[in-house]
Parts: sequence; C-alpha cells; structure tokens
Amino acid sequence: MFRHGTAFSSFAVSDIDAAKRFYEKTLDFGVAPGEMGTLELDVGDGTKVFVYPKPDHAPATFTVLNLPVDDIDVAVDALAARGVRFEHYEGEIRTDAKGISRGHGPKMAWFKDPAGNILSVLETR
Repeated sequence: MFRHGTAFSSFAVSDIDAAKRFYEKTLDFGVAPGEMGTLELDVGDGTKVFVYPKPDHAPATFTVLNLPVDDIDVAVDALAARGVRFEHYEGEIRTDAKGISRGHGPKMAWFKDPAGNILSVLETR
C-alpha cells in the first residue's frame, strides 16, 4: 500500500524566511526551497522534513522534531552559543539549569524555532 522509505514529516511555520535562517544557520541543516514557498530540510542520512508557511500558524504544544545527539551537554552548549534558548520545566519532567531533563528516560532538552514549534535534542549513546 505505502512505498517503503517514502514517508516524511512536516510542520508549519508562520514566517518561512525566519525558519530558513534558523534551520540553515542555527541548526546547520541543508535547506532547499520547495514548491509554493515551502522548505525541505535535510536532517541527515537522506531524511527530509517538509516545512510549509501558514499565516495563521499556532505552535503545537508537543515536540515536532527530535534531534539525536551523542552528548547532550555538548549539544546544548553549542546551540546556546548560537543563541538557542532552552525551555525549563518543573513538575513530572524537570530540567536543570541548562534546560536538560535527566533521569526520566533519555537525557533531553527542548527549545523552540522562530515560529514557536518545540524541538528537542536527546542523547542516544
């Protein structure tokens, strides 16, 4: 029914130019223009994510993109040096001063793109 290996993820942004700068310059993804003002993010290993403009965009209240890293502290420090601000949570999921959740599943840290979409880095080693 489905072609194996052809599924892909997508999400909306309110400002496609701001998204292009963020994903290309801050996160260092390959970014290609798509049809009708869209973007195609190359997130590695041939995986593509489709980003489309939506003027009345409302950010999701959940993580839309998870980015595996070998060392969470190195990744958080590197992104913070590029101006990324990490979310801080209290409650069942707690984050430390750097914004890293430790001890509840994989070590993770969440941040937002310019449209308010929630992304994460998570340690996979």
